[in-house]
Amino acid sequence: MNIRDTQRQAVIEQLAGHLLEHGLARTSLRQLAAAAGVSDRMLLYYFADKAEVLAAVMARVAGELSTRLAEAIPDGSALRPAELVRSAAAFTTGPDMRRFMRLWVEVVAAAARGEPPFPGIVAQIMAGFRAWVDARLELPAGADREAISAAVIAVIDGLALVDICSEDALAPRMAGALSILLSD
Repeated sequence: MNIRDTQRQAVIEQLAGHLLEHGLARTSLRQLAAAAGVSDRMLLYYFADKAEVLAAVMARVAGELSTRLAEAIPDGSALRPAELVRSAAAFTTGPDMRRFMRLWVEVVAAAARGEPPFPGIVAQIMAGFRAWVDARLELPAGADREAISAAVIAVIDGLALVDICSEDALAPRMAGALSILLSD
């Protein structure tokens, strides 16, 4: 890895922390450069444009989230949908994960509004999470894996949304209730 690539990775690390702390509120090119401790011109030396910056940083954040999820639910796990929802929900609604889920909700909202580059970022991250869920599902032959994986993600994202929007501890209780409903 050359010096430019090393410095680019350091910028990505700085900006991943910045987005997790501040969300999308401070993402002008100038604000991103300041958060990374570089000039606007230097940021554009490392990246073609703001879209590439955000895509690289969100890929880094998604990678960190995937690593944490894999630690909580390791590769090779084969769980029924209800158990996967229970395990993933317990993890994603924890206090350490709230900043990841808040950023994810913001990015999804920006994609829903059609704000570049977020639709493409969301599509890539969702494909990765669908593959992650699919690899951990124990399903009967003939089950629609793609639809069930997407449904598991929808439930987990919904729980995270409730967790973000609630002052109380409703999300973990809701995860337990959903798991009961799904196992019937």
